[in-house]
Amino acid sequence: MRGNRPLSKLTLTALIAALYTALCFTVPFLSFGPMQFRLSEALCVLPLFYPPAVGGLTLGCFVSNLVGFLTGLNPVGLVDSAVGTLATLLATLATWYIGRRLRGKWPRLLVGLVPPVVSNALIVGAELTVLFYGGAPGWFVPNLLWVALGEAVVCYGLGLPLGLVLSRGNTAQRLFEGK
Repeated sequence: MRGNRPLSKLTLTALIAALYTALCFTVPFLSFGPMQFRLSEALCVLPLFYPPAVGGLTLGCFVSNLVGFLTGLNPVGLVDSAVGTLATLLATLATWYIGRRLRGKWPRLLVGLVPPVVSNALIVGAELTVLFYGGAPGWFVPNLLWVALGEAVVCYGLGLPLGLVLSRGNTAQRLFEGK
């Protein structure tokens, strides 16, 4: 986007947040609950290409969880608005950092999609264990594995192809910087 750079970044960040939320509610029964295949998590690849995506994804996660709670789709959405959003923030920051450090399309994509899987598995897995099972330690590993499975399927099944498209030529640069 040409012109006023701060406004362009703010606009793209808001668009990413809106897209995250829209994708989350496209198939809401897959987006909330102990087993999730949140389509919007495919966008977690974006910080590899566009650092302000960290803010957009974090905001989108917060809004999605809050709206999910207010509409009754996400019974733990109030807590999830804080805890799930923290998981997304940490994951996208790690993805952005990996994008700065690793070179080569495949290493960046394959390693860059690990943080959303790990962060959500650990943090959301613990959250679900506390909220649904009273913190019973025997439920943490199953919750961790369910969350990791759903996140890995979406990140690598949808996010990896998205990352490959953005890696082609200067696609990401044209999309995010208007060049």
